[in-house]
Amino acid sequence: MKFVLKKGVTAVRSAFTDVMGNDRLRERLRDELCGHSLSHAYILEGAPGTGKHTVALRIAMALACQRRDEDDAPLPCMSCPACRKILEGKSPDVIFVKREEDHATLGVEIIREVRNDVYTAPNELDAKVYILEEAHLMTPQAQNAFLLTLEEPPAYVLFLLLCESSANILETIRSRAPTLRTQPVGKELMERHLCDTLPEAASLQRNNPTELAELLMAAEGSIGQAKKLLDPKARKPILLRRQTARDFVGLCTSRRNSLAVMQMLKALPQKREELITQLHVILLCLRDLLVCKQTDEASLCFFADREEAFTLSYRFTTPQLLSLCDRVTEACDQLRTNANVRLALTTLAVNSGLLQV
Repeated sequence: MKFVLKKGVTAVRSAFTDVMGNDRLRERLRDELCGHSLSHAYILEGAPGTGKHTVALRIAMALACQRRDEDDAPLPCMSCPACRKILEGKSPDVIFVKREEDHATLGVEIIREVRNDVYTAPNELDAKVYILEEAHLMTPQAQNAFLLTLEEPPAYVLFLLLCESSANILETIRSRAPTLRTQPVGKELMERHLCDTLPEAASLQRNNPTELAELLMAAEGSIGQAKKLLDPKARKPILLRRQTARDFVGLCTSRRNSLAVMQMLKALPQKREELITQLHVILLCLRDLLVCKQTDEASLCFFADREEAFTLSYRFTTPQLLSLCDRVTEACDQLRTNANVRLALTTLAVNSGLLQV
């Protein structure tokens, strides 16, 4: 089953112009929309903040756009009444399907409501678009119920299943809904976009470019996360976590100072989940140093300053870095199996050479 735009739309045209990065994804959707080959269902897969919601809404807007038959108009145009109504969340034909707030899964009852609703024709648009958030959290019963509708949906229905990973979605569903993957946005593109569109980002770029660079690295290619971190209150613990990772790794290269080591251990989180998160950040730091030992063209995921990463990497041998990675990973594993937090920290300090016994 395929959706079609109005007849006559055949020219190559700009589409999804406000979706950051994801060039291949945008080109594919443009071609399928303009080539009359849009599927009746898609799985939109990607890390949080990489644009799944934006892409889903733009697909719905492209189907509704009142300028969709104009070859010289972007798709969607973003300005016609139909586009604006969807953008403002006011269209009755774009329906978000979410799990209940007090539930960890998306249950079968909600999917049954969707199954009943799909047979009601659209109110205003030619299509009726269902956006299933956190589709990977559908229970097996919910997925089987959804499959019944997915096999023979009404001609006007489009399903968009949003998820971080499609691994938990039944193969029978995946075989009927092509997977579109959103990709992390490059640091330079993200910085340009944020500074062009958000005054607080432009201000941070002028007044504290180092902090902005740290923010962008912490966002890990997620526009959504980067926007959250523009709030100083949200940014502060993230920056502290990154500095703690630097301090830990730096101590591993210096002469043993018991006072500095004890201060470091006190600075590490004492709550289990927070400590695991901190150790993961330390692993990212170590990963960059390992990569720097192998190539001058390293793609970094922790250090915003390449020179800082290379300078620090020279203070280690590759076996030392690998050993440190093993010790930090062991500490994470111990914490996940409910090891005593203080004991896990002490063991890490001893095994990393920070403490002598």
